[in-house]
Amino acid sequence: MHRALANHIQSGDVTRVIYGTIIGLALVVALEAHPPTVAQTIGAVAGTAIAVGLAEMYSDVIGTEARNREPVHWPAVREAAGEAIAVVVGAGFPVVFFVLAGAGAFQPSTAFTISKWSGLGLILGYGYVAGRLSGSSRPRALLHALAMGAIGGALILLKALLH
Repeated sequence: MHRALANHIQSGDVTRVIYGTIIGLALVVALEAHPPTVAQTIGAVAGTAIAVGLAEMYSDVIGTEARNREPVHWPAVREAAGEAIAVVVGAGFPVVFFVLAGAGAFQPSTAFTISKWSGLGLILGYGYVAGRLSGSSRPRALLHALAMGAIGGALILLKALLH
């Protein structure tokens, strides 16, 4: 388990999952102010996740073509698509909680709460594990995690202050 986690943390997917998670968190916080129906929330989060993933893929392909001054071939497009999936997963993860709310497992307001705090928890967790893998002590890794989590925390705090 530790080795699989270390391999995941050391992969390029981590930056994309974190990026996607921050986007998903920002969207959930924004939607919560005037919550749409569960189905609309699922559509908005899933649609945003897919759009951001496609934008990530497109920008990778265009950037590669511009840097290399030649067309990108299919293997590179496949690689960009694979990397974009991590963004889609990170941004789209809150859909799980809204599907459960739609199935009656809990209220939609609970889905918003779980989505916000699990997104923040994921960002904090990645920050802590990355800090530990870099050789930092536990207190320093915790400080690293808190610095990373400040973005998500700021989003949640901003929403709380505005409502």
